[in-house]
Amino acid sequence: MVTKGIGCRLDLIEGSMTVFTTRKTFDPYIIIKSRDIIKLLARSVPYEQAVRVLEDGMACDIIKIRSLVRNKERFVRRRQRLVGPNGATLKALELLTQCYIMVQGGTVSALGPYTGLKQLRRVIEDTMKNIHPIYNIKTMMIKRELMKDPTLKHESWDRFLPKFKKTNVQRKKVVSKPKTPYTPFPPPQPESKVDKELASGEYFIKERERQARKKELKRAQQEEVSEQRRRERAKEFEPPVEVVTAASEVGPSKKTDNSVDIDELKKKVAKATKLKSKKKTIGHKAWQQSVYSRGHKAGHSLSLPEGTKLDNSLSLKVILVLHLEHEPVRGLRR
Repeated sequence: MVTKGIGCRLDLIEGSMTVFTTRKTFDPYIIIKSRDIIKLLARSVPYEQAVRVLEDGMACDIIKIRSLVRNKERFVRRRQRLVGPNGATLKALELLTQCYIMVQGGTVSALGPYTGLKQLRRVIEDTMKNIHPIYNIKTMMIKRELMKDPTLKHESWDRFLPKFKKTNVQRKKVVSKPKTPYTPFPPPQPESKVDKELASGEYFIKERERQARKKELKRAQQEEVSEQRRRERAKEFEPPVEVVTAASEVGPSKKTDNSVDIDELKKKVAKATKLKSKKKTIGHKAWQQSVYSRGHKAGHSLSLPEGTKLDNSLSLKVILVLHLEHEPVRGLRR
C-alpha cells in the first residue's frame, strides 16, 4: 500500500483500521480499492490475496447469500453444495472464472477480473435458488472451448449449449385459513377453573363431598363403557337376517302341500321295470351273437337240416353243445 501512496492506521483498542491518502498518492481510485482490502480482511481473506485488489483489472465482490434462503437447514445444504466434496466444486469455479473464492458464514468473498466476478455471482445466486452448480460449470466449460474458435465469433452458441429440463418438485400445499371479520374488541377471556367451580356451585362444597362426586361421575362413565362393550359382544350371537329371494317366494299357482301323487309314482315304477327287462333281453341277444361269431372265427359251422326252426332257448342249447364239442368256451362250465 505504501507503493500506491496510501497510508494505513490500525487501532487495536477500538478494533478499527483506517486508510487515507498521502502526498504521494497519484491514483484517485486507489482509496476505493484500499477500502475493499479492509472489507476482504474482515471476511477472513488472507492478506496475500486481498492485496491483489490494488492491481489494475482486479476487483472484489462480497455476495450476501444468507438472505436468499429463509430456512437455515436448507441454507446450510446449499452452501455445502457450492463448496462441493473436498472443495472440488469451488476449485472448478476458481479455474473457470480466474477468481479467488472464500465462503465464510453468510457471505461469499470473490476476488478477480470483472467478467469472472459477473459469472461467479450468477452461479452462486442460482445455487441458492436450488440449481446445482454443475449445470453452470458444464455450460462455462463449453463456452470456454467455443471462445477458442474464431469462426464462431459472430454466431449464436445456443445450438452448442446444453438444455436442462426443469423438474417439478412437489411442495406442501399452503392451507389458507378463512379470514374472520375484523373486530376492534379482543376475544372474551376464557374461564378459569375457579370461575367454573363458582358457576356450578362446586367451589362451596367440602373436599370430601367433591371427591365423592368425582368418584360417582367416574363410576357412571365406567358403567357406560362396560354396557357398550357388553352390547358389542352380544352382537356376535345375534342370528343373521334371512334374505328372501324371488325363487324362494311361493306363488298362488304353485303347490303348497307336500302330498305324493300315487298314480304318478306307479307309472314311474312300471316304466323302470320295463326298461330293466328290456336291457336283459338286449344283453342276452348280444351274448348269443358273440358265441356265433366265435364259432365262425374258429372255423366251425353249424349245419342243421333245412326247414328246422329253433326257439330261443333250444337254439342256445344246441349252439352251446355243438360248440363245446369242438372247443370249450372260456368261462362256461360243461
